[in-house]
Amino acid sequence: MKIPSPCIDVCKYKFKHHCIGCSMTKNQKKLFKKLKSNYNKKKFINLIYNQQKAFGKFKHWEKIYQKKCDKKDINFKNLII
Repeated sequence: MKIPSPCIDVCKYKFKHHCIGCSMTKNQKKLFKKLKSNYNKKKFINLIYNQQKAFGKFKHWEKIYQKKCDKKDINFKNLII
């Protein structure tokens, strides 16, 4: 199982230097690419998920990311701790 990036291919940094699609900063996107273990990727997904909740935005992300996970036969809900 390879956990996909939280990026949903919007990549517009118009919200306090965060992408309006996934909430990641450019540095966070670079960091995710460097992560090797699924354990660390899962922790990162939780960080992004909680970051989105703290911002009170990005409600669209979960549905789009779940579709991305479905292609890899991964249940998004199993990634959230």
